[in-house]
Amino acid sequence: MKNKFLNKSKGGFGQLTIPLIAICILFLFNLIRDPSFFSIEITYNNDGNAVLAGNLISVINGASELAVLAIGMTLVTAACGGQDISVGAAAAIAGSAFVKVLKSGPSITGGTVFLAFICACVVAMLFAAFNGTLVAVFKIQPMIATLILYTCGRSIAYWINGGATPTVDSAIIRAIGRFIPGIPIPTPVLIVIAVSLLFSLVFHFTSLELFTQSVGINGNAARLNGINSTFIKLLSFIILGFCVAVAGCIGVSRLELINHETLLLDVEMDAILAVAIGGNNLGGGRFRIAGSILGAYIIKMLTITLYAMNVAPVNVKAYKAIVIILIVCAGSPVIRNRITALMNRIRLRSSNEAAATRG
Repeated sequence: MKNKFLNKSKGGFGQLTIPLIAICILFLFNLIRDPSFFSIEITYNNDGNAVLAGNLISVINGASELAVLAIGMTLVTAACGGQDISVGAAAAIAGSAFVKVLKSGPSITGGTVFLAFICACVVAMLFAAFNGTLVAVFKIQPMIATLILYTCGRSIAYWINGGATPTVDSAIIRAIGRFIPGIPIPTPVLIVIAVSLLFSLVFHFTSLELFTQSVGINGNAARLNGINSTFIKLLSFIILGFCVAVAGCIGVSRLELINHETLLLDVEMDAILAVAIGGNNLGGGRFRIAGSILGAYIIKMLTITLYAMNVAPVNVKAYKAIVIILIVCAGSPVIRNRITALMNRIRLRSSNEAAATRG
């Protein structure tokens, strides 16, 4: 019964319907426009390793950071009824801490990378806890509370490395950001799969999903039922901090350097859009992580499609905005309710006709 409630909206209109329709339309459009758009080939990278290449690989690889951020953003949205607009700046801070630890020793080893990642997670989760405290304890609206870190976060990232943009020349970092030797699938894609499985296990073996939705739907009712809504909201931000650290480390590993000004720049709006496109209620409550991940891939596929059509980079955001408006409006409660009502009328008419035929 719980899964049925979580996976279906009223009237049987699935929460994943809109993102699935959107991604199918993009697939069909690209197949008609250029049948070779989704072709995948095996090439050799600079290290001589066989790797997969093609537009589809570019989509699932390029959306990795956004997909991870969308997971954490979904939890914050569901629990708090608002969004964190500081995730890009926080990722720059986490990436700077990651590089700071990597550059602290004479060489970069597996142990150094692990320690750097832990430090990045701790730093990002502390800043996320700061945001969460403002929201959960001081009852500040999430977008306003996170505006503080959005404003000053990249300056903090700048101070961590003394204003420098140090490079990280390491085979381990290169493998994290690109390909592990002998594995043709981009490593960031594998990281997204690992993070998704981690959250699936957490939701399966704990009541975090149910508690988060309960707090987002009605915090007062959740408290009356023994759920600590303040803790759940704070925990959602801390989990987002972990996702921010993962995304920041992937971004640094791709470039093999930290640039506090450009690392995941403007990713905040894409993360919020991924949650919205995924059919999640931006006012809190019921959510689907899978929908947000699909939303991230839809945004990236749309971007790759526009570039493949030779749309000028300066115009890409405008075209993206038009398509995303259509997708979000199609998934709005008004449209969903009308479609559900239409489906119910069709179903009722079919039942009546079948009954008349039997009669």
